[in-house]
Amino acid sequence: MKITVIYATPRKGKSSTYNIAQQFISSLSEGDAVKEFFLPKSMPEFCRGCYECFEDQTKCRDYEYLDPIVQAMVEADLLIFTAPVYVYHVPGQVKAFLDHFAYQWMAHQPRKEMFSKQALLISTAAGAGTKSTLKDLKNSMDFWGVAKTYTFGRNTHAVDWNSVDEKRKLKFKKEITRLSRKIKKESENVQPRLKVKGIFHLMRFMHKRFKFNPTDVKHWESFGWLEKNRPWGRE
Repeated sequence: MKITVIYATPRKGKSSTYNIAQQFISSLSEGDAVKEFFLPKSMPEFCRGCYECFEDQTKCRDYEYLDPIVQAMVEADLLIFTAPVYVYHVPGQVKAFLDHFAYQWMAHQPRKEMFSKQALLISTAAGAGTKSTLKDLKNSMDFWGVAKTYTFGRNTHAVDWNSVDEKRKLKFKKEITRLSRKIKKESENVQPRLKVKGIFHLMRFMHKRFKFNPTDVKHWESFGWLEKNRPWGRE
């Protein structure tokens, strides 16, 4: 299984999200390529709101950073995002990263490849906040059209991985093994969830009926999505 990982921070050894991600990778990669990106180094810039990407993504002023990440995600079977809880939400560099992908939300120019991918979202906190943090990430996965999204949010009751109780680590390991089996099984026939299909059909109706943005409409028309073609097959 080809995997692309986006880490929210450059921390490794003491990071709980990093160590949990490594366990998932060990269970899922099966010797296939794993491409890793660390924020903010891999995307050090903020979205400027210039709207250039809606006309042509290569016009993004940060395309030199964006392009290798996009290519890695397109080639991957599984996307993994890690995000420790920062004041009940994703770290700022994750939000800045996601802002660069507004153009590929289903309201605009979604990528066909996303409708056959799975995503795993990992979040940890010493206390609380994983639910709202994972929601930040999951919103983008749903509107990117990612077929299936899994969440793994855990409270570690510790400030770093080295301080996590061994019994808790063992519990995490068992849960990681179970979820890894499910992801592997689903990879045999990945189909979009009902929510993803629902968003697609709503956006299809909007583009077909109102044609707000000619560039977006042209994108949908190029795939035949305003007719009978769908990103997951024909209807």
